[in-house]
This record gives sequence, structure tokens and C-alpha cells, in this order.
Amino acid sequence: MQDLSALNGKNIQFFFSDIDDTMTTDGMLEADAYEALWKLQEAGIEVIPITGRPAGWCEMIARMWPVKAVIGENGALSFSYDRENKKMKRIYFQSDSEMKQNQDNIMKIAEEVLQQFPGTALASDQFCRLLDVAVDFCEDVDDLGKETANQIAKHFQEKNAVAKVSSIHVNAWFGDHDKLKMCKHYLKEEYDLKLDEIQDQLVFSGDSPNDEALFGAFENSVGVANVNEFKDQLKSPPKFICKQYSGKGFVELANQILKQKAK
Repeated sequence: MQDLSALNGKNIQFFFSDIDDTMTTDGMLEADAYEALWKLQEAGIEVIPITGRPAGWCEMIARMWPVKAVIGENGALSFSYDRENKKMKRIYFQSDSEMKQNQDNIMKIAEEVLQQFPGTALASDQFCRLLDVAVDFCEDVDDLGKETANQIAKHFQEKNAVAKVSSIHVNAWFGDHDKLKMCKHYLKEEYDLKLDEIQDQLVFSGDSPNDEALFGAFENSVGVANVNEFKDQLKSPPKFICKQYSGKGFVELANQILKQKAK
């Protein structure tokens, strides 16, 4: 991983970013990170958060944050709000019937997980998820550690589900979607652009193994400093690394890009 100072952000037009422990710090979107979102928007850079957080959160983020769109539930959906026409555009990777069946099936496995791994709980935001399940291993429960999180993910995977470990949850679902696929779909659907053809216009920031596909796909992939906690697990680490952790790292990246574009 190269130092962030080596990143050339002069041509950046699309800023994709994870939220938890990338934009946020200790569960909070601090003032400087929120200010950075506004500065990026004012500079004409389109910010698209990519998160494991649920559809209900995405509705609020797309409507109230200074972002162009938001990709949620690890790529299951994207929401964007047309402020001029007061209309929310929602794109889903699966049909309504597929989502319902897959949600029912993944919840059955989640019940097994809660029994087999004492101390875990469904994430507090599970009630507003449409497709996946999030098992909390440290957000609102005592920290059970990364090894337990990996064991939980393995349990889902042994049931033929997809499972990814974030900094706070194990997210699991049925379907072949992921953050990267929805990112590509969004660029094609909204702009008729292909990710591989506009690499110098893109940046992605993240912090954990569930960002790995994006770290590998983006030439300008950036890890906030806390990604080092997972460096031994990442086959495709970010190309660049911030000096600062979590939201401070996000601000560090945003400021570098804004400074380079202002020259």
C-alpha cells in the first residue's frame, strides 16, 4: 500500500465510499466528515456511499445527505433522490419475490447462528433490511473478536450463503450481488459508463474485508488507517493508505482530492 500522497486525484468525478469506520468514527458521523461531504458536492464530485447498512437507512441517506446516491445492503440495492422532481429512484438486484424468499431463508440460518454463538445478536437495524441479515458481533454487544466473526461467516457459507465480515457485523445473503457489481450497474444505468474505462475519474475508500472486491477493482482504492487491522486477511488490499483512522482518514482523503482539483 502506497502513502496517500502518491494518489493523483485531479480527475476524480465519482467518490465511492464505505460508511462504517470509514466515514464514521466510533459509530458517529463527526462534523468534519459531514463537512467534507458538502465540500465534495460543492466541488462537483459525486459521492456515492456503498454500505452494508439497510434499505431504511439508505432511504434517509439518499434524501438528506449531500450525496448523489447510496448503495446498500452490500450491493442489493441503490437509491437516489431527484430533488427537483421530488422522486426517489430505487434499483434492486432481485425481484420482490426473490427478495422475500431469500430473506426468509437467510433468517433461518441466522437463528442457528444466534444459538451457536452466544453473545451475538441481530443488528439493531435488522427491522429495516429487505434482503440480507446482519449479525452483530461488536456494535451493540460485547466485542466477540474477529475470529468469532470469521466463524460466523463460515457457518453461513457452509449453508451456501454469501457472508462478509465488516468492522461491526457479519452480513449474509442469498444471491450473486455484491458491492462491486452494483457499483458497475449504477455507473452503467445512470451514466452509461464502464468502471474499467474511467478509472482515473473514480476513487473508493474503505476499511474492512467486505470492501476487498472494490479495493481490487479500483485503481484509486484507499484504505483508512484502521484497514491495517485486516491486512493479513486481504488478498486485494487498497492501493493507497491514509495516515488517519476512520472518519479522520476520510477527511484526509477528501481534502487531498479537493486540493489537487483546485490547482
